[in-house]
Amino acid sequence: MFDSTTYQNRRRELRKLVEKGIVVLFGNNQSPCNYPANAYAPFRQDSTFLYYFGQRREGLAAIIDIDEGRDLLFGDDISIEDIVWYGKVNTVAEMAQAAGAEYGGDMKVFCEYCAKAQKQGRKAHLLPPYRDDIRIMEADIFGIHPSKQKEAASLELIKAVVKMRLTKTPEEIQKIEEAAKIGHAMHTTAMRLSKEGTPERYVAGMVDGTAAALGAKVSFATIYTQHGEIMHGAPTDAPLQKGRLVLCDAGGETDEGYCSDNTRTYPVGGEFTTRQRDIYDIVLECHDKVLTIAKPGVPYRDIHFEVCRIMTDRLKELGLMKGDTNKAVEEGAHALFFPHGLGHNMGLDVHDMENLGQVYVGFDDEVKPNLEQFGTNALRMGKKLQEGYVVTDEPGIYFIPDLINDWKSKGLHKEYICYDKVEQYLDFGGIRIEDDIVITADGCRKIGNLPLLP
Repeated sequence: MFDSTTYQNRRRELRKLVEKGIVVLFGNNQSPCNYPANAYAPFRQDSTFLYYFGQRREGLAAIIDIDEGRDLLFGDDISIEDIVWYGKVNTVAEMAQAAGAEYGGDMKVFCEYCAKAQKQGRKAHLLPPYRDDIRIMEADIFGIHPSKQKEAASLELIKAVVKMRLTKTPEEIQKIEEAAKIGHAMHTTAMRLSKEGTPERYVAGMVDGTAAALGAKVSFATIYTQHGEIMHGAPTDAPLQKGRLVLCDAGGETDEGYCSDNTRTYPVGGEFTTRQRDIYDIVLECHDKVLTIAKPGVPYRDIHFEVCRIMTDRLKELGLMKGDTNKAVEEGAHALFFPHGLGHNMGLDVHDMENLGQVYVGFDDEVKPNLEQFGTNALRMGKKLQEGYVVTDEPGIYFIPDLINDWKSKGLHKEYICYDKVEQYLDFGGIRIEDDIVITADGCRKIGNLPLLP
C-alpha cells in the first residue's frame, strides 16, 4: 500500500466533494468456490475500498463521516482458530493506523454506527453493490431491498469517486507501469510458446503462471485463442495450427490492485499471409493514429470515430466496404468489423470503475453515450480526455460468421458492405492490437514497451 498520507489526502478530498452525511464503503468478503473454507483465490479487495483505505483483508468496512470529519475502519479480528490455519495477521486497529484512520470497532459496532446515523436523519452515501453478500448486508443494515439498491446509490458519491479515481497521480501511474512490466512478461511468454501443435490452454496457463510467479495476479481472465473474432475467446484444448492467427489479450495486476491490459495478434509460425497482413496493417494504422491525436480536451468519442473512418477507408481499398465513408460510419456499418469501442479507462480495475455505471465513468453531461446503435453502444469511454487519464487504445477488425450471415440475411448496410467479398473471410478470425496510454500535458504516451510481434 501507499504511505498513510496518500489515503488521508484522498479521504480529505472526498469530504470536499460530498456535502454531508456518512460515506459507507464495504470491503469484499471471501467468495466460496463450493464450501466456505474453499474460497476463490487469490482474494481481491473492492477497488474503491482499496483507493481510500488500502487494506486488502476480507471482511472490512469503513465510514468516512463527512459531518464529524472522521475516518473509521471496522472489522472483526480473526480468531485463534483462524490463526492456526492461516497465520497471524494485523489487527483491524493496526490496519486502521496504517491507513491513517481511526479504529471504529468490530462489525457489530459498524452496524450500530450506521443505525445511529439513520436515526439522526443523516444521509448514508452508498455505492451500487455488485456482490450478493454485500447486497444482503446493505438490506439488513439500511433496509434497502436488493432490487432497489442500484437506484438508491448516492449519485453525489459516485460522481465524486469517478472524479478522483479517473485522474491518476504520478505514484498511481508508476504502479500501472509496474503492472505493464508484469504484462510484458506474460505476453512475451505467450509469444515464445506459440508454436505449432501447442494446445491453447497450455500457453494460456503459462501466461497466468507467469503473473503468479512474479507475485502478481491476472487483471482479468486471459484471452488466448485462434478464434480472434470472439471478443472474449477462452483458450481451448485445440492445438495451434501453422498459419492461423492467434490473439492474446492479457494483463497483470500489482499487489496494490493496479492493472495492465494489452492485446497482440500474430500468426502461428511467424509468417503472415498477404490477406492477414493487409488487415493487420489497417489495425496497426488505427492504433498508431490514436497515439498522435489523443491529448487533453479531445473527446475520446471523437478519436473513436476518427479510427472508424480510417478503418472504413482502408476496408474500401480492399473491396470489403464501399460508399460514402462518413455516412457509413454515421450509420454504423463499420461495426460489422469493429463491434466494440476504441477503449476504456484503466487503473485499479482493468475496466476502471465500470461497477459505478459507465454513463458516469466514460461519459458526462457534455458527451453522452449512444446506447442504441450496435457497436457504438459498446463504447466505454467517450468524454474529453484530461491529463492523468489512463485509457486503452484497442482497435480491432473481426470477421464474425454469424454476424455477417445475420446482417446479410437482413440486408443491413448493403449500400456500404460488399458481402460477396466479405464472405471470403469467414474463416479469417480477428485481429486486435491494444496498449495502455496515459494522457500527458500536451499529448499522450504509451505505457510499457511490449513488442508488437514475436
